[in-house]
This record gives sequence, structure tokens and C-alpha cells, in this order.
Amino acid sequence: MNTEEDPRVPEAGTYAVDYRDGSVGQVMGCEGGLVQLRPIGGGREWDCPPGSVGEAPTGDVLRERVRQVNREGRLP
Repeated sequence: MNTEEDPRVPEAGTYAVDYRDGSVGQVMGCEGGLVQLRPIGGGREWDCPPGSVGEAPTGDVLRERVRQVNREGRLP
């Protein structure tokens, strides 16, 4: 499935929010009918049903990026 088949699926490379828990991630693609998201700053991808994902507001993306920078700054 791709965005042409399901308009609810955001474009790969954009940022999306998983409405189930509010997590924000970068859209990596769509496989097996599920949207694959990766946390901002990297990490393990997770799958999200297309009906539970939507475009992330710019403020949410910025907030996640700041959290990531702060986490990296705390490393020994």
C-alpha cells in the first residue's frame, strides 16, 4: 500500500503523530498495510494502522527534536 492507495498514509520522510499514544515519528514507509514510523533522532521503528496516524503539527515535531537534543546532552 502507498499513499496513492490510501490517502490517510502520510508521505515517506514527513513527520506524523500516532494518535494511539501521541508519539511523533518520521514516516519511513508503509508495509503490510501498516505505516512505519521511526522516532525523531533515530531508534526502533514501530507500526501504526493508517487510521491512527496523521500529519504531525510543526510544534510537536519541534518539541520532539528538543527532547532528543536534551537527551543527547545528558549522556556521559
